[in-house]
Amino acid sequence: MSRIRDVIGVGLGPFNLGLAALLDGANAEVDALFLEQDDEFAWHEGMLIEGTTLEVPFLADLVTMADPTNPHSYLNYLRERDRLYEFYFYETFQIPRREYDDYLRWVAERLGTCRFGRRVESVAWVESDGGGERGSEGAMDGRRGGEDGTDGHFVVTAQNPATGEERTYRARNLALGVGSRPFVPEDLRGHPENDVFHTAEYRFRRDRCLDADSITVVGSGQSAAEVFHDLLDRQSDADYRLDWLTRSEGFFPMEYSKLGLQHFTPEYVEYFYDLPDDRKDEIRAEQDLLYKGIDPETSAAVYDLLYERSVGDRDPDVGLFAMTEVEDIDAIDAGEASEPGANYRLDCRQWQTDESFVHESDVVILGTGYHRPVPEFLAPIEDRIGWDEKGRYRVTEDHRLVLDDVAGDVFVQNGDLHSHGVGAPDLGLGCYRNSRIVNRLVGREVYPEDADTVYQDFAVEQFVNRRGRGRRDADTGREGARARDPESAAPEGE
Repeated sequence: MSRIRDVIGVGLGPFNLGLAALLDGANAEVDALFLEQDDEFAWHEGMLIEGTTLEVPFLADLVTMADPTNPHSYLNYLRERDRLYEFYFYETFQIPRREYDDYLRWVAERLGTCRFGRRVESVAWVESDGGGERGSEGAMDGRRGGEDGTDGHFVVTAQNPATGEERTYRARNLALGVGSRPFVPEDLRGHPENDVFHTAEYRFRRDRCLDADSITVVGSGQSAAEVFHDLLDRQSDADYRLDWLTRSEGFFPMEYSKLGLQHFTPEYVEYFYDLPDDRKDEIRAEQDLLYKGIDPETSAAVYDLLYERSVGDRDPDVGLFAMTEVEDIDAIDAGEASEPGANYRLDCRQWQTDESFVHESDVVILGTGYHRPVPEFLAPIEDRIGWDEKGRYRVTEDHRLVLDDVAGDVFVQNGDLHSHGVGAPDLGLGCYRNSRIVNRLVGREVYPEDADTVYQDFAVEQFVNRRGRGRRDADTGREGARARDPESAAPEGE
């Protein structure tokens, strides 16, 4: 029977990989293992478009914001790859997305706690009852209660997708890092994957696009913008019609000002977490441009290409149309298309004027976002998990699922947007969350849990206290200055 580990991570994206890296450098004996269903590490392969960069500074790597001396940092990766001088002259904080992927692979290869080809099929909780251990389904496995210093543990069953081989692992705690999945609305599904597909598949389907007569990109987030820009850049060589539709009111930029970015801080996470649930949903609905808009540089690059292509009153054969909901996609029978080479009819509605129209296209690329479904492998403990009124996890402030009658912890990575706010999927806050997870696993502060990191206040009490503290600090500073000044320090009359 396998030993009981301190923690098992399910899924290996940047957040759980960062947790593995911080545990590796935590100088604490944490017995950890991380399971990933893919055969090797991969990060958004379909969107590793040439010329694209991360939207966060390179300091938001797996470890630096928690421990700048950690050997799994991006700067050490550059040192090991003999690229420090090249990066020095590169002179930018935003690094190529393809290099970030290579950095993540480099870390995964260095860690001895990562296992690939392990798809988790089920997670159960087994309790100790003194004479054995009782599982979440009431089964006994014959182990003596309390052995290995635990009152219970999780049993994780994983399968190799290629061979079907099953393995069982045990751990006191879990870390869920299964990430998000591409979302396609139900009415837009069911078409050949080479013709109608999500932006997550773009790089794998790009050759099909370059052979198309017409292409339509749907959505106005960063992924849709990058795909549109790449296709616009290649249009003159491939000669296709290119359209861009979005239901948003416009092709708006993502908030990228220095003060605006302070929403992606521990202070804002703490403030947002303390709000009532109904207020959280209302606030998040108004914050799309904090994390769903277009990077200003990408937006400018699109405009510049359009401007160049229209020199001399030329028609760039491009269409951009906002405020448009794509309600359905249907295949067009042979001979019925009104546009040359069009295979699909998009039923569209301009929602501000409530006008419906039909748009035809050969290829449709859907930038319709991502979602985070509850993993099926949690079914054996589903009745032990706390759920809110909308069927979402109830999560503690330190990123643990609220569990009923379970002694272990289940940490959740990027599954708490509803409870912790817009910073949940942000790479820059990954180290902060992982620091809290490591500290709880170890039982002491291994990594500092950052506080008072920004100039802006979000809670009333914080703002009021800062004003009082600021005046006291200012007074202390003036008194200190007088004491150091020989003239002001001299007694009266001298």
